[in-house]
Amino acid sequence: MMMAKAIIGKVYCSTAQKVLVVRRRPNVVNGGGFVVMDCSAQKVLFRVDGSFVPGKKGDLILREADGGALLLMRPMGGMVQALGVYKKWKGYTVDYHGSRKLVFSLREPNSCLVKNNAIRIFTRSRGCDFKISGYFPDKCCAIVDSKGNQVAQVEIMKEVQEFMESKELYHVVVKPGMDQAFVFGVIAILDYIYGESTHC
Repeated sequence: MMMAKAIIGKVYCSTAQKVLVVRRRPNVVNGGGFVVMDCSAQKVLFRVDGSFVPGKKGDLILREADGGALLLMRPMGGMVQALGVYKKWKGYTVDYHGSRKLVFSLREPNSCLVKNNAIRIFTRSRGCDFKISGYFPDKCCAIVDSKGNQVAQVEIMKEVQEFMESKELYHVVVKPGMDQAFVFGVIAILDYIYGESTHC
């Protein structure tokens, strides 16, 4: 069994592999987003909301099933970011007092000068860094750890593929011990980067 990688919290790590379904919500006034459901239990686990607050463009919030904010993802702005070789995002946990703690950062190549153009994720835990392998818009990609192990796989549901041309419904296979909240925080950022449901 894989050792638990509790980046957001141990409560989001399962001892068994999980197949979770992502369903896109329509882009409406509240900024759109998506819902994550457990296939076996038929219940909502997470919800991702895109920001609709003026001046907060790009802010994403991962919420628990009860609506409580769990993770805030925010793009880094400014001139340095615009001129840099990377675009950066930061992921913060949010507690009930409203205070934030940085838990991961995501780095997306912003220039053709970058030799390795993989999207990389760096966590506060030593030896717990990741990269994206594959292409998210095709719903054919994986989150891979620093040892080369796939910890989560994004795929189109085969049962749905023949009936739907769009990629509004897909599934994510999360390996045992991997933090599901972290996985969907990363997926929320990928969704935004590629102009999908959270991008309004």
